[in-house]
Amino acid sequence: MRREDLEAISRIELSAYPFPWTFGIFRDCLAAGYECWVLERSAEIIGYGVLSVAGGEAHILNLCVAPAEQGRGHGRRVLSRMLDLARWHRAERVFLEVRPSNTTAIALYDSAGFNEIGKRPNYYPGPRGREDAIVMAMELLAPGHETWPPSLGR
Repeated sequence: MRREDLEAISRIELSAYPFPWTFGIFRDCLAAGYECWVLERSAEIIGYGVLSVAGGEAHILNLCVAPAEQGRGHGRRVLSRMLDLARWHRAERVFLEVRPSNTTAIALYDSAGFNEIGKRPNYYPGPRGREDAIVMAMELLAPGHETWPPSLGR
């Protein structure tokens, strides 16, 4: 992900979520040095992921696929990239939060090996107040011989 990608990413974010991240949040993630990656097809951004890594832990902060591109395995590709990056950074576990109403994302994370470990009450804004978050985690196997950069695109 590059600064020049942020307008396209913001358009996807606005189309995918009723309470989207702002342009500024993505800009700040880039400035903070988080792992920010895009998934492209024919030079068009169709998905992205943001990963924070510190203290042996990784946190998937955002993972999104353009609504018109969902259901084609793109989310799994972005998730796989985020997990590869977490391993490369030698993280021992990966965390994420997901809305209980986002059953498609929950199924993806379950199938990838994440487990529900708790809830964060009133975490997300919602149309009728706040919505809890399901906290999920995955223990990563000991790192092997990863190379940099793991190859998926830019």
